[in-house]
This record gives sequence, C-alpha cells and structure tokens, in this order.
Amino acid sequence: MIHFPGLEHLPALPVIIPLIAAPFTIVMRPGRTPWLWATLVSWVTFACTLLLLEVVWHGGPTEYKMGGWAAPLGITYYIDLANALVMMLVAAMAAVVFPYAYFSVKSEIARAQSPAFYTAMIICLTGLLGVAATGDAFNVFVFLEISSLSTYALVAMGARRDRRALTAAFNYLVMGTIGATFYVIGLGLLYQATGTLNMLDLHERLAGQDNKVVEAGFAFIVTGIGLKLAMVPLHLWLPNAYGFAPSAVTAFLAATATKVQIYLMVRFIYTVFGFEFPFLEVALNAFLILGIVGMFYASFVAVFRDNVKQMLAYSSVAQIGYMLLGISFGTVDGLTASFVHIFNHALIKAALFMGVGCVVLRIGSSQLTAFRGLARRMPWTTWALVLSGLSLIGVPPTVGFISKFKLMEAAFQTTTLIPPLLVVLLIGASSLLAAVYVGRLIYTMVLEQPPENAPAIKEAPHAMRVALWIMVIANIYFFFFTDLTVGVATQAAEALMCSQAGCGGAY
Repeated sequence: MIHFPGLEHLPALPVIIPLIAAPFTIVMRPGRTPWLWATLVSWVTFACTLLLLEVVWHGGPTEYKMGGWAAPLGITYYIDLANALVMMLVAAMAAVVFPYAYFSVKSEIARAQSPAFYTAMIICLTGLLGVAATGDAFNVFVFLEISSLSTYALVAMGARRDRRALTAAFNYLVMGTIGATFYVIGLGLLYQATGTLNMLDLHERLAGQDNKVVEAGFAFIVTGIGLKLAMVPLHLWLPNAYGFAPSAVTAFLAATATKVQIYLMVRFIYTVFGFEFPFLEVALNAFLILGIVGMFYASFVAVFRDNVKQMLAYSSVAQIGYMLLGISFGTVDGLTASFVHIFNHALIKAALFMGVGCVVLRIGSSQLTAFRGLARRMPWTTWALVLSGLSLIGVPPTVGFISKFKLMEAAFQTTTLIPPLLVVLLIGASSLLAAVYVGRLIYTMVLEQPPENAPAIKEAPHAMRVALWIMVIANIYFFFFTDLTVGVATQAAEALMCSQAGCGGAY
C-alpha cells in the first residue's frame, strides 16, 4: 500500500463533491444556471477520478477510512485499478452528457423542473460513484438506492413527451425494489454467517465455509445484482425505461448504470466469495448460458423494434450478455475482456443515444420512420450514428472490434461447458444479428428518401454535436491507443486473480 502526501482525501472526493453539490442545485432558479452548475460539478468530479486512476495505476491500491474509523467498525473506500477505471468511466460520461443535456432537456423537460432534473442527475452520479468506491457491502446497498431512486424520478420526467414514461418508471421502481430486497436478504445471510459486512473481512471469514446459509446468501445477492444489471431473464424493466426516459437520461444511464452493476458482480465474485467458494463454478456456468442466451435473444428482439431507443435498449441487454460471458470464463483474459467491453460499450452507447437525442430534438420522435433520409437533413448526426453503429457491430477501426477480439481470444484460451470454437462462432453469429438491426437504421438514414412534404430541419445545436462527436472520436481513438483500456483492464484483472491466488493485489 502506497500513501501519497496531500492526496489522502482523494478516494472520497468523487463521491463527496456531487453529494454536497446536489442540495445547491435544487434551490437554483430554473433555466441555464442549474445546467452550468451541474456541468461544472461533473468536470471537477471527472478531474478527481482521473487523478485517482493515475495515483492507483502508478502507486497501487489506496484506502480511505471514513471519519477515521477503521473497518469493520467504520466504512472504508478501497480503490484499486478495477473500481478506479469504473469511477473514471462514470465521471467521464457525466462530463460529456451534462454539456450535451441543455438543449435536449430544454425541449423535453418543463423549465420549472430543470433544477430538480439536474439535482437528480447529480444524485444519480453520486450513487453510481459510491457503489464503485465503497468497500462495505451494506454501503453498496445505500448507494444503489441513492442512484436508483433518482433514476426512477429521471425516467418519469420523460412523461412530458410520452406518458408511457410514468409506467416505465413505475415498473423500474418495482423491479429495482425487488432487486434491492434480494441483495439485502443476501447480505443478512452473510452477516449471520460471518458477523461482518466489510468486503475484506467477508472474504477472510467466508474462506472454507460451505453451508446452506452462505450459498443462499450468494444466490440472493447474485439475483439481486442480476436484476439491477438487466441480466436475461431479469431485464424486462430496461427497454421501456431507456425508451421513454429523456434523451440525456438515456445516454447517461446506458453508458454507466449497468456497467457499475457488472463491476459489482465482479467484485462480489472475486473479492467476497473467491474461487474457493464451492458454489462459484455453478454460478459461472450459469453466466455462460445466460450470457449467450442474452446475446441472441435481445439481439433478435432488437431486429424487429421500430422505436430506435428501444432497439438500442435491447442491444444493451445483448451487450450485457457479452460482459457476463467474459466473467464466466473465470480467467484473467476473460475478466480483461469484460472490463474492456465495459469501457468500450459505454463509449458506443453514449454516442448512439446522444445521436438519437439529436434527432428527437429536431424531429420529435425516435421511431424508425423519423430517420428516413436523415443523411440529407442532418448529415453530422447521421454519420455519427453510422460510425457508432459500426462500432457496436465490431467493425475496425472502432473500439467494438477490440471488445469482440479480446472476448474471442479469451474464449479460445478457456475450457467451459461449451467448446471454445463454438463459443467464438456464437460471438460472431450474435454480431451478425447486431449488423442486421444497425443495418436497418443505416439503410433508413442513408438510402431512403425523406418523407414527402417533410419540413426543413437544422442540425442539432453545436453543444450537442460537439459532445456527440467527442464520443464518436473516442470510439476510434481507443482502437489505436489501448493503454487506458486494455492496459488498465489487464492489470485490474490480474490483480483480482492474484488476490485469489495469494500473490497480492486488489483487496
């Protein structure tokens, strides 16, 4: 453990800054002021997470004791490369989406609600960062609910454009509450067996335990997190939540929320339970099957969706299958592939949903028919969507190719229930399904004619286009420069695996 003078509070700052900023946002006058404030908060938070990643990358894991109280009495933040990468990703998405949000929110949210909207966005950011940072299993639940409660409100705010947002928010609330309940029941069972909720202590006290209480706790926790991350067949809340939420909310959630839950699943599997847990092999085999089923089922449904936001939402469910597939391998290469795809898919989906948000702003609909002839009406937005769609398929030179390549490489080097070659072929086949629904969108935009008597429209405002193209360029940039993605992901995976093998590293 390396300590850096003057940076002892850095692990807590990315959570504390937006948490303190949120109450100031709600009392601001409606309009531009809360947006400027929220954008500033996101940039400062992003700078803190960048510095934190740099510190951990070059100096090793760092620990912060809240209030000076050491575990297990106190709550600790323990930052290693895995959660430092996730925290940086979440803050980066906020730093890009918040500037993008102004004109989109102005058209989709009542002016009087703007302070509440940006307050909820900042609270959601706080919760997601807290889930990634904390080393206390119950504190995870607290931050999960902080992010979830704000997200329910954010989804419901889409009712101004489509009243179905209220139903989507209610369904999300019910399913999210069930997931949180399962998680808490699992924690209660683990606490009964160990007497602690600190992740470090849980791992030490669970070592060698093989009883029904611990196995039940594991099952409840995995199911609860699986519902939160929209793992098939627990995904039914996600398509409508993404489809009817305000565009800026969809872009932020699609890039961050499920990624944090995937990280949480990894943290519990490798930090809390570990390879010595007898039930783990069953869980990894289940992830393998559910990941493959999700890849195909969700992609197949996306092919037939005429609402582009819902099409991309089902695509997100399919991409979660890829991440679960990497986790199921139980190897450094598989875990590396999952971390790489967490990062790359955030870039892809942020770009795609931001592009759709530009169309919604100018045309007022996310139905596929609204995209007819878009290349002639909004060329900058169209080609941003085309490049992002190609990245989703996995076409070089985009980050989607890196994700698929790393996953196939990991599959070839892993022995699972399914022969490695067949796993690779399944990954390729599911990518072909992605090519079908992305192809529908591209064909509609580029090759079809605009509707007759369609009014002339302008491109989205500069702020939205700049944010959109930052994401598109990032999709290409990180294909050529992979130190931050593949490099950090590999080191994070090795550290987690080493922690199970007794060679040091994270946790």
